[in-house]
This record gives sequence, structure tokens and C-alpha cells, in this order.
Amino acid sequence: MDLVLLGPPGGGKGTQAKRLMDKFGLVQLSTGDMLRAAVASGSEIGKRAKAVMDAGQLVSDDIVIGIIDERLDAPDTKGGVIFDGFPRTVAQAEALDAMLARKGRRLGHAIEIRVPDQLLIDRITGRFTCAKCGAGYHDQFQKPKAAGVCDKCGGTEFVRRADDNAETVTKRLGAYHAQTAPLLPYYEGKGVLSVVDGTQDIAEVTRALEAILDGAKVG
Repeated sequence: MDLVLLGPPGGGKGTQAKRLMDKFGLVQLSTGDMLRAAVASGSEIGKRAKAVMDAGQLVSDDIVIGIIDERLDAPDTKGGVIFDGFPRTVAQAEALDAMLARKGRRLGHAIEIRVPDQLLIDRITGRFTCAKCGAGYHDQFQKPKAAGVCDKCGGTEFVRRADDNAETVTKRLGAYHAQTAPLLPYYEGKGVLSVVDGTQDIAEVTRALEAILDGAKVG
């Protein structure tokens, strides 16, 4: 069971990917992690990727597909993978489909966790953490029990990420939509697209995702 999990920044994709990995024994394949691992391994495709990155250029689709191809030969991927950060374009999606077909595999699902932009902006811009222990809080959704005091360590100093502001988040969401928009009709045409309401509680989103994948297992 191979799938692509799509979701905007702050939409909970990372949390849900971890839950799906634990439940179904899937392996999460992050293109960034795979690139770094390929370069470190010194493999032929890794050397090609290193030369491109050392030159300050973007790694081409064929190199990324080659790295995924190599990674999918590892035994731990036989039970299925979650593609994270790839594909980003229809051309990449087509290349991925072709590569999977050569291996006798196919993409079973492309699932988008959909959350309205304004809710995402509220979620991300309201985040802050304890400067002492790193415990996470939110202006609306998860306030400390005592105002200004960390529940975990009693610290009284809190910090916010500099890029957790409305302007930056809006730009990131714009880039996500521009990237994802063409992929949705592509996967819908393939009959593998599902959309999950990401505004639900975390557990409800998990249940919706599990229902989709359980259907694939028994269907």
C-alpha cells in the first residue's frame, strides 16, 4: 500500500503520517531525508545529487526518482510507503507512477488533509513554546493552566518562531496551493484521490484516514 499524503503547513500531516506508520507498518519517505542519505551513502545516484547540490542547483526530477527507486529496493518498504514532499508537480506524479509500475507497485491513494486557510493562519500564528523546556502552547487552543507559567517546568519565559506570522504563513499557503492544485485533478482522474476534513479533532482525522486505508486492505 503506497500512498501520497498531501496537506498544507500546519494542517497536521506530520502527526497523521506518524499514526499511519504505526498502525499500518508503513515507511515515511521524505525526499529531503532520502537525498541526504543517498549523498552520505556515496551511491552512484548520490554522487550525482551531491554534484548538483554542491553547484547550488535544484536536483532534477530524474535524480529524485532515481533516489526513490533505490530506496524502494530496501526490505523495509515492502509493506508500503507514505510519500512526503513528493510529487510536487504533475510531471513528477507521472514519473512516480511509471517508476512504481516498473517495480510491480502502484499508488493506492493520494489523500489530501484539507483545512481552510484562515484556520491554518490562526493555528500557526498562535503557537508559542516554553523557552526553558520547549513545551508547546497556543493562544486559543492550548493555553497554560496558569497564565504565563509553563505547566511542565514552571518556566515563565515563552518564545515564538519568527516565521510564525500571518504574512509568512499566507505566502507558504499560497505556494502550497499553487503546487497542489494541479495534482488534485490528476489523482482524481486516476481514481485514487480522497479528501479528509482536517478541521476535525486529531483522533477523528486519524479515524477517517484509517477508514480509507482499511477499505484498501479489504477491498
